[in-house]
Amino acid sequence: METQTGFMKGRTIFVAALVVVVTVITYYSFQEKDSGKEYEVEIKRERQAKDNFMRSSDESPFGEAKKNFKKLNYFPIELKYRISARLESIENKKVVVLPTSDGLEKKYLEYGIAKFELNDEPCELLILEIMEDGPYRGTLFLAFADATSARETYGAGRYLDVKKIPGASSVTLDFNQAYNPYCAYAANYSCPFPPKENVLKTAIQAGEKTYHE
Repeated sequence: METQTGFMKGRTIFVAALVVVVTVITYYSFQEKDSGKEYEVEIKRERQAKDNFMRSSDESPFGEAKKNFKKLNYFPIELKYRISARLESIENKKVVVLPTSDGLEKKYLEYGIAKFELNDEPCELLILEIMEDGPYRGTLFLAFADATSARETYGAGRYLDVKKIPGASSVTLDFNQAYNPYCAYAANYSCPFPPKENVLKTAIQAGEKTYHE
């Protein structure tokens, strides 16, 4: 009898533990699904807000032509393009001079190198820090080109906002939020080209595509 009682207690504990495990797995599965859904909703909301800005703001790069603006073009949203990259610091930082679309130059300071793998290929992107005086001084700048450039996306490359976290060993690169410089819409802007280190061989089919009126 004691043996049977012990067995029943053990079985009860096992079943209870199994229920807990299944509950936890189910919970996190739903969390991941909800997280993916919420993420997609948030990206779509940001894109809609940008369209509204392009269509109605006095600061729209389309100027008077904004009355004919419909919407920007994007790749489908995919979580695989939201990447947590390894961030390697640069000890002896140098000034990087980038040519711009209007024949001028802009100076930046090396900040770090983001390393990651995409489409089974190792990738590296040089992240720069803005040096010029103004509200953006000290913030990060990332311009890149890839195998979609001049085909599906703007030929002179795209930009990606990167959050600066002092001392961080990783950085989030969300290519679903990659966007065109204003030069993609109008010629009267000065837009830096990507550094040669940031011309990737792989195709990043995420973020903003070429704009067509």
